[in-house]
Amino acid sequence: MASHRKPRTSVLASPGGRRAATGLTTAALASVTLLSQSADAAPRAPKPTVEEVQQKVDGLYHQAEVATQKYNAVKERADEQRDTVDGLLDAAATRAEKMNESRRRLGSFASAQYRTGGMNPTAQLMLAKDPQQFVDRNHLLDRLTGRQKQAVTDYQEQQAAAARQRAEASRSLERLQTSQASLKESKRSVQDKLAEARQLLSRLTAQEKARLAELERQKEAAAKRRAAEEARKQQERERQRQQDGDGSADGRTGGGSGGGSTGDSASAKGEKALAFARSQIGKPYVWGATGPTSYDCSGLTQAAWKAAGVDLPRTTWDQVKIGQRVATKDLQPGDLVFFYDDISHVGMYLGGGKMVHAPKPGANVREESIYYMPIYGSVRPG
Repeated sequence: MASHRKPRTSVLASPGGRRAATGLTTAALASVTLLSQSADAAPRAPKPTVEEVQQKVDGLYHQAEVATQKYNAVKERADEQRDTVDGLLDAAATRAEKMNESRRRLGSFASAQYRTGGMNPTAQLMLAKDPQQFVDRNHLLDRLTGRQKQAVTDYQEQQAAAARQRAEASRSLERLQTSQASLKESKRSVQDKLAEARQLLSRLTAQEKARLAELERQKEAAAKRRAAEEARKQQERERQRQQDGDGSADGRTGGGSGGGSTGDSASAKGEKALAFARSQIGKPYVWGATGPTSYDCSGLTQAAWKAAGVDLPRTTWDQVKIGQRVATKDLQPGDLVFFYDDISHVGMYLGGGKMVHAPKPGANVREESIYYMPIYGSVRPG
């Protein structure tokens, strides 16, 4: 039987359907276009100003210097532990040789007695798995001669001492490995901070770099003006003290009896340390460096005072604890001036409100105003 059902007609097949589909497609394309435009119109993070870049870069250099001091501290500790491990290993080798000598003496007794017949106590001792258990049997020990007893005692003492030294060397080696891991972490932290700073600077245009250089010049000029003003005030204070007869010729020692020679000695050492520091001007700052071709800030002050016969610790955090604390207004040449609340930078006072220091990566050892950075405090080594 023939079917009387009408064939289905596609909506797209009819003129009206095609118009509707075209309308839907156009609407969809319009929606996509609007979404794309909306995405393009989304607010982008504004480009940082040159002033913001300067602040960020200075902050990164400061963080890198903190990490550098941590690196210096860990490296110093690792070097000391490495020396300790080397000493312990040498001592253990010497002790092992002594133990082997004791063993050879026991062996000679055992061989001699074996040739005369019988398995004597010394031979049994040499063949025993645990000599200590054998010796603990007093009735056998009584059968040993005096020389044999001494040989056994020497062997036991050397064996115990060797075991102790091996254990101590093992512990020291573990501490060294921990320090070396911390050293790598500190080194990576410094490198990351410096890399981020370089990346920020590399994005600046030539015009922005010129602006940044101008901001740096303005900052340096302001610090120099303050240094000159403070130097002028210092000179006025000294003149006033001399007029009042209330101080020594230089107005600093306070004129107490018996203080002159000590003050002169400290001053002479300070001048010698300062002379060394000034002779390093122009050499590059390199983090972790202690000379002679490059320095970081505390590496320079350590080397300078060593030239004056005074040993300073490696880090700023330890150097600030050495010597006599002095007020900024009482600074003398050679005194150490520390900066920031975290004591992460140090320079050597030159006079007139200026210092010699190793500033930061990309810069050389130079003279600069002590007011370029916030002062934490000052000390006089020697």
